[in-house]
Amino acid sequence: MRHKSFLLGIAIAASSLLLGGCGNTASSPVKKEDPKTQRQEAARVHTELGQKYLQQGKSEIALEKLNKALEFDPDYVDAHTVIAVLYESINDKAKAEEHYRRAVQLKPKGGAENNNYGRFLCMQGRYGEAEDYFKKALADPFYDTPALAMSNAGSCLLHAGKRDEAEDMLRKALTVNPNDAGALLSMGGVLYEKGEYLNARGFLQRYEAIAGAQPASLLLGRNIELRMGNASGASEYSRKLLRNFPQSPEAVSLNAQG
Repeated sequence: MRHKSFLLGIAIAASSLLLGGCGNTASSPVKKEDPKTQRQEAARVHTELGQKYLQQGKSEIALEKLNKALEFDPDYVDAHTVIAVLYESINDKAKAEEHYRRAVQLKPKGGAENNNYGRFLCMQGRYGEAEDYFKKALADPFYDTPALAMSNAGSCLLHAGKRDEAEDMLRKALTVNPNDAGALLSMGGVLYEKGEYLNARGFLQRYEAIAGAQPASLLLGRNIELRMGNASGASEYSRKLLRNFPQSPEAVSLNAQG
């Protein structure tokens, strides 16, 4: 059983800033910003706007703002990260990779940037490459969400069939952050594959308390209950999956099983 449970962490400050030169007064002279600083600030503001539009589902406007940000400053890391997320959301994998990779090139030791690229690579089945970037993410002493990279790395190891290594990494993630939803779901998957169905159910229940029902968790829950001989519980998970997420790959695979 395989499931996708990756979380993408992107931290970009949400603030507003008036662009352009500042006026002077006789009593309070203000130094005008140099053109380079103005371009950097313009890139930041357009990136923030792009992120907000993306969160609202307005991808076309978001793309316009993010492209404008990169016109102002082609080396603005956050703009490359957010536009990569946008391209990934519309399934333009080539463009997404181009910008994830560029963010890492601009900030080669950055924890967030390496984690994001590693997660993307793993989603494409490039597990060995992904592992290298997760290691770089975890080597960043200033990375403030290492549990996220551990969770993503553990999920990737599970996808790669390295069950024992996956379990070790996921337990490390949960030691750092016991409420990491991705790590909880992936641990449920690891324990299900090991035949530890009761423990798998426990991790799944912890996940559900934090993240609610998602296609991957519903399918995992159905499979766990089947293995434990709970037909009614399995049917309930199946019903929720088919009702709430009928177009998901998990629902399609369930229908294919008849």
